[in-house]
Amino acid sequence: MPSTDANAAGSPLHRLGRNLRNPFALGYLALCVALLVWTVVVSVMDDSGESMAGVVPVLATAPGSLVFLVLPDGKAMFFVAVAIGALVNASVIGWCVRALRRGNQADPTR
Repeated sequence: MPSTDANAAGSPLHRLGRNLRNPFALGYLALCVALLVWTVVVSVMDDSGESMAGVVPVLATAPGSLVFLVLPDGKAMFFVAVAIGALVNASVIGWCVRALRRGNQADPTR
């Protein structure tokens, strides 16, 4: 019977967590949070209702945010779309950094 520790080390959630703990991925997530806060501040201060500030975080988290942005309308869905897009992109960034640092060596978690 295989060890559960070996299976846990190679599980998709473990890899996802390792990708998101990467400093570059964390920096990207911090940038996305800053853009989202900026969007809320600009939109609240704009009393004309014509603010296009919401486009910036959506484009910064594309293509993941664009997929979820077409779901039912609402302010909450905007935040969910940006959050999911940011997490997907940060995971890809972390995976790329890990792969580039590893070079030609095999992935020890596989």
